Amino acid sequence: MTSQTTLTKEGDQSPTPGQSPSADGLKAGLKNRHLSMIAIGGVIGAGLFVGSSSGIAAAGPAILVSYALVGLMVVLVMRMLGEMAAASPNSGSFSAYADRALGRWAGFSIGWLYWFFWVVVLAVEATAGAVILEGWIPAVPQWAWALIVMVVLTATNLASVASYGEFEFWFAGIKVVAIGAFVVIGLLAVFGVLPGSDNPGAGFAHLTDSGGFMPHGAGSILTGVLLVVFSFMGSEIVTLAAGESENPRRAVTKATNSVIWRIAVFYLGSIFVVLTLLPWDDESIQEKGSYVAALDSIGIAHAGQIMNVIILTAVLSCLNSGLYTASRMAFSLGERGDAPKAFAKVNAKGVPTAAILGSVVFGFVAVFFNYMWKDTVFLFLLNSSGAVALFVWLVICFTQLRMRGILLREAPEKLTVRMWLFPYLTWAAAAGIVFVLGYMVFDDANREVALLSMLVAAIVVTIGLVLDRRRRNAARVTSG
Repeated sequence: MTSQTTLTKEGDQSPTPGQSPSADGLKAGLKNRHLSMIAIGGVIGAGLFVGSSSGIAAAGPAILVSYALVGLMVVLVMRMLGEMAAASPNSGSFSAYADRALGRWAGFSIGWLYWFFWVVVLAVEATAGAVILEGWIPAVPQWAWALIVMVVLTATNLASVASYGEFEFWFAGIKVVAIGAFVVIGLLAVFGVLPGSDNPGAGFAHLTDSGGFMPHGAGSILTGVLLVVFSFMGSEIVTLAAGESENPRRAVTKATNSVIWRIAVFYLGSIFVVLTLLPWDDESIQEKGSYVAALDSIGIAHAGQIMNVIILTAVLSCLNSGLYTASRMAFSLGERGDAPKAFAKVNAKGVPTAAILGSVVFGFVAVFFNYMWKDTVFLFLLNSSGAVALFVWLVICFTQLRMRGILLREAPEKLTVRMWLFPYLTWAAAAGIVFVLGYMVFDDANREVALLSMLVAAIVVTIGLVLDRRRRNAARVTSG
């Protein structure tokens, strides 16, 4: 749980609640219920609600296969990450493990890329939330709403890690209850047993009655993968948050073991309901959004406003977690000497104030770019961070390949969670991620995102390698 890159025995004991769990100064302020809800809600982003309609249009019912393939990839990556995080819970998570297994340059590079991804997400989500709030209260301009939500959530993160956990517990709870209710009510309507429903109860007929299960051919499944893969980003947050929990090993193990049913219910389950309630090419799916269209087909009044409330909750949850995640990654980078030392300092409550403020300032700047130069500067930021999720997953794969040997050598008793069929499934997952990245390069709609993300990644990796070489040269001079 320490942010050092060596394995220690410190994490064998659960820290006393409210006390610093390790020498890094962070407090164990997250309770088990906080971690459980962060783990469950972490896979439900606003992208699921607002982005699924484009996937359905591109692949038809076959989008279920796209979600299943990406879901399988996430399950495998989370299992690898869970193996390392359960053995050595760490506020830097995969960045710290990459530092240890692959080299300082790797930890530096993926840490900063991940931070960059989340501070851009702050701007995206703040703007999305502002659009909804302006629709309800038009007297307040959109930029003011974006500022308000950013300030409020910055204040909660600055207060204490417990306040972040409490906000996220309720935000995630609303998302979970909403999706769960949607799946249950939708399935009742699918089979025609929902009292008062306007839906004819067609069963599974809509999966094949409009051009078959794959109306655009098998290739559309890969197109669907590109459209849905980024809505899964966030599953790994629980491994960063575990470093500030009462019992990190238990929290990580539980989250890793439950990721399969979480993806099955929240992603596959909810999209399955949409596709069985309506034909995939129903115009209302594109006009209103997949979930609103599905609720309308059942006959639920004010479906649009209900979904706006749920989407706003998802947006605020993403903002809250994004700021937390970016700040903890900055904190870990600061501790390892890969970011300003101020980022590694915490206040009396165990909160890394400088890391939070540094992250939110960049978030504010990105919001400003979104309003002033949306189609130029902000579009560049958005595109150049778009493939970071895939980079993170790929680094986790290569890190786990090396970390397994390190753990077996130094602390085999800490391997309480193990990757299945190691190393074969690890290599298979890595190959799948490389294939998706390669497919992005040859896909007209995603080529710019892939190439710009790779360019930014190459720049950051180069900086990491140069700094690593300088450190080694300095060490040789000192030792000589």
